[in-house]
Order: sequence, then structure tokens, then C-alpha cells
Amino acid sequence: MGSSSSENNNVEKRRDMFHSEYHNLPSSSVRIPIKAWKTLAILSCVATMVMYAETMLIPAIPDLIKNFDVSYSMSSWILTAYLISGAVMTPIAGKLSDIYGKKKILLIIMVIYVVGVSTAGLATNLFFMIIARAIQGVGLSMFPIAFGIVRDQFPREKISIGQGVITSMFASGAVIGLLVGGTIIEDYGWQFTFFTIIPVAITLLVVIRRFINVDKESALYQDEEQSNQVIGTYRSTVTNNIRTESPARRIDIKGAITLAIAVTSFLLAFTYMETGFAGSNSSGNTTYFSEQVVLYIVAGSISFILFIITENRTKYPLVDFKLMLNKAILPANLIIMIVGLSMFMVFQTIPILVRNPEPLGFGEDAIKAGHVQLPFAVVLLVFGASSGFIISKLGSLKAIIGGSIVTAISFFSLLTFHSSESLISANLALLSVGLSLTSVGAMNVIILTTPKEFIGISLGTTMLIRIVGSSIGPAVAGMYMQTHQSALYILGIVQTFPSLVSFDMIFLTAVLLSIVSIALALLLRMRVMKMSVPNLT
Repeated sequence: MGSSSSENNNVEKRRDMFHSEYHNLPSSSVRIPIKAWKTLAILSCVATMVMYAETMLIPAIPDLIKNFDVSYSMSSWILTAYLISGAVMTPIAGKLSDIYGKKKILLIIMVIYVVGVSTAGLATNLFFMIIARAIQGVGLSMFPIAFGIVRDQFPREKISIGQGVITSMFASGAVIGLLVGGTIIEDYGWQFTFFTIIPVAITLLVVIRRFINVDKESALYQDEEQSNQVIGTYRSTVTNNIRTESPARRIDIKGAITLAIAVTSFLLAFTYMETGFAGSNSSGNTTYFSEQVVLYIVAGSISFILFIITENRTKYPLVDFKLMLNKAILPANLIIMIVGLSMFMVFQTIPILVRNPEPLGFGEDAIKAGHVQLPFAVVLLVFGASSGFIISKLGSLKAIIGGSIVTAISFFSLLTFHSSESLISANLALLSVGLSLTSVGAMNVIILTTPKEFIGISLGTTMLIRIVGSSIGPAVAGMYMQTHQSALYILGIVQTFPSLVSFDMIFLTAVLLSIVSIALALLLRMRVMKMSVPNLT
């Protein structure tokens, strides 16, 4: 009887200790070492650089459409090619970092990124630009490695702080890019937005090589074995049916190829939806599916089926479905995918709305297009960092649910109120609050739920899912803008532009996706509660 009582007490202690770990609750006795802060500062600069490069280019999208003489749907590939490349390379880089070391793979990816940035500035047509952007997109795969390094060097109680800081540095890059990008585009041309990145990227490459030291086993986790024993009861539910062998020394090339073909085919189907123009407003537009679109849909479906078959049969998969389908990890990953989709849908849409001629837009230049989006980046900068501290106080689940609700409200407000630039800016600022909380909270759930030995492939898969969502966003926005157009007489010439209906459709789609995110957040809460982890909300 006494033995049974003691065993029950031990189970309760394990639950309580895991509850504290999962929530990432603060501990006054745990301090973040100087080495961890130094590493975080360097990796945050990398995040700043990448987002700076992207947001500088965004106001130039209408210029690229004009210079390359392409449709609005084709223009989405300026963002999409970059994202698809990152989506395919991210899990590969995560696995390679598990095998060969995080620092070594991070340096190689940085070199490839520099090559991509350098060639993109020399593009003279859309095809050249897409190739250069695909090379540049490989650089996205550095971020799961960066998060893995932070996880290794930060105490578990403080991981969300490190995540929040990196997230805020993405926003700082966006702030800088939106402040100066429009001016650079207007005064020097869009090519110079790429050339300004080259010296920054080379400097960071040298700094990473010199100052980041990644130990095979972080000193902060010397008590990992003891910790695993304490939370072993819960960990067994997480790692059930997950491969237990060490990370593979093989790369799933077949999986990478079939995934790339599947994603590309589906997005090409969006791109090649054709428009028959039949009047001066969007009500005269008719969308029809060409044989080309059907072919892409069939190719995408077959490739996706082959991808699933390949991943289930291979011993060393690109994506471990048994890990990804974990009851906590799956909804968190889907929420992150929606965050990425929503964000890049906005990036594709707002510059075109602002620069469209009146009455279909505001008739502004690239500088004004950057300024309209600036509140989004500024709030993300402030709130991105603080969201990590908020989550460390309240827990991940409340942050995800609250953030999803705020995101839905902000998109509904954009749908209803986008008749002025100030209203758009205000709604974007609110949107950044929701996306910050949702993203950091969901990532925190994934990091703390995944066993340490699988963190590389888990974060790689998470980033893949987010980037796939991000690549879909511009394609969907481009499809709506291409299939709903209106004609205007400008200097005696009839020209067509995305209609007001196209923007309504984009924002309505974002609202519906936000509602799905709320449902997933509630599902995640319910599933975690069933795992006998009390008081998570």
C-alpha cells in the first residue's frame, strides 16, 4: 500500500515538473549565459539581413511586373520560387545539421545565399530572376539550424525568449527594408536592393565562422539524462512509434524531388488559370481551366501521392510522418503553415493595392507602398520580442488561441475597412500582434514536445510546412488579381489592373483561414489536456 502511494506521488511530481517544462515557466534560479546571448545576437543579425532583403524587394513588385512584362499571377513566382526552394532544402538542411554539425551546414548555406543574392541583382528577365531567387531561397534553410543552436544553448525555461528575439529581428529587418527600400527603388532601381545585401552577408559569414561555437553536447544539458528520467512517463507518449535510431547518414533525394514537383505543379496550376476579359469591371471576368491547368493538377496529385509512399517506405525519410502526426505537433504545424500563408499573401497584395491607379488603388509610388506596410513591421519588432516573455508567463496555448483570434479580427477588419492607407496600416499593425503570438507559441509547443535527438528534423519539417504555406500565399493572391480585373483609360490607352473585388477575395480567404487556425488552436488545447498535462490554459 505504501509502495503504491509512493509511486502515485512520484507520478504527480513528474507531471508537475513536465507541466513547468512544457509551459516554459520562468525560473529565477536559471540564468542565460553570456555565450548564449552572443550566439543569439549573431543569429538575429542573420534573420535581420534575410528579412531586410525580402521587404526591400516587395514594394518593387509592380515595377518588376512592368519591366519583365508578365501577368500578376506570374509575378507571384518572384516570391514563390524563393519559397519553394527554401521549402525543399529546409528539411534536408535540418537532417544534414544533425549529421555533420550545425555550424558547418550553416556556413555552407550562407555561401549559397550570397551567390543567389548576387545573381538576382543581374536578372534581365523573369526566367533569370526565378533561377536566382531559387538559389537565394536555399538560404531559408538556415533558420531551423539557427533555432536548433538557440535551443542547445538556452535553458529550457528561457527558450521562448530566444525565439522571440529572433522573431523580432525578422521584424527589424522588415522595418529597415520598408524604410529604405522604396527610396532605393525610386532612386537607384530594384536591382540595387540585392546589391546592398552582398557586403552584409559576407560580413556575417565571417562572424559566424569566427565567433559561433557549437558544442556537440551543450553544457546546459548535462542534466539532460536526469531530466529525461523525470519526464519519462510523458515522453513515452510523445516518442511512441517514432524511429529511435540515431539520425541517418542518408538524404532522401526521392522525397525531395517528389515534394518539389508536387508543390511546384499545384502552384503552376494557380498561375495558369486564365482570364477572359469581357467588360470594364470585374463582373465581366470569367475564369476557366485550360488543359495546362488540369495537367499541372494531375501531375501535382501524382507527385504528392508518390511523396507520401516514398516517405513511408524509406528508412530515412525527408519528413518523418510518425513524428509530424503527433497529436500536439500536427495542429501546431498546421497553424504555422497558415501564419506563413497569411503573411506572404499580404506581402504580395498590399504593394499592388497601394500602387494601383485610382479608383482601383491609391496611385502611390514604391516609397509610399513601403510606408503603408511599415506599422506591420514596427509592431512585429516590438511585439515579436515581448511575445516570448508573454509566453514564458502565460504558456503557449493561451498565446496561440489569443493570437489566432486577433489575426481573424484583423483580417476581417481589412476585408471591411481598406478604403484608405491609414486604415490599412492600422489593420496591418493589429495583424502583426496576432501573427507574433500565434507563431512563437506554436513553435514553442513543437520545440518542447519534440525529443532532443529529433529536433533537427522536427524543426526542418516545421519550417518546410511554414514555407510551403508561404509559397501558396503569393500564388493565391496572384490568381485572384489575375482573374478579377478592371480596365482603365490612362493617357488614351486601355490598361487592365486588379479590381477591388480581387482584394476583397484575398482578404476574405485570409479571414476563413484564420477561423481554421482558431479551430486548430482549440483542438491543440483539447489534445494536450487529454495528455494529462494540467492547467495549460
